[in-house]
Amino acid sequence: MAFRFHELNVPGLIRIEPAVFPDHRGWFSERWRADLFLENDIGPFVQDNLSRSETGVLRGLHYQLEPAVQGKLVQCLTGSILDVAVDIRRHSSTFGEWVAETLSAENHRLLYLPPGFAHGFLVLAGPALVQYKVTAGYVPDLDRGIRWDDPDIGIQWPVKTPVLSEKDADLPLLKDAEVLG
Repeated sequence: MAFRFHELNVPGLIRIEPAVFPDHRGWFSERWRADLFLENDIGPFVQDNLSRSETGVLRGLHYQLEPAVQGKLVQCLTGSILDVAVDIRRHSSTFGEWVAETLSAENHRLLYLPPGFAHGFLVLAGPALVQYKVTAGYVPDLDRGIRWDDPDIGIQWPVKTPVLSEKDADLPLLKDAEVLG
């Protein structure tokens, strides 16, 4: 089997483990297949994004509002990250709950976040190249975010003072943010 799909404890979040085929030259792995991913309610995707960040950089927590809400398929191509998803669907039974997965070049895992989740990551070992496919294109006027250290969410980041952008340092708490539904 090319992929194993594991639903996580917040419905809709899926950890994907691709098959990896090593040999004396290195390894080979399929990273995405439209047919198998669509069968598992993942996608379709319209845009690929790539970021490079050093150890200690925290990006997020980001999302977009309707009609450009995004699902994301995230993978770490070099280094390792703690990838975090927060449910921001106001009427969801898991609103405000979060899940974290370590994604790395070594473990080959991917994380799928359906529309309705804020996304962020902390670089554990850099430089980290993080690629993510999205189900809707970037729309600056609909771009939003919530604070990485919101005490009501309580994400257990393994760092006290991450490297943040000015934008991310000034994001609102979840209780003050414009969220979905």
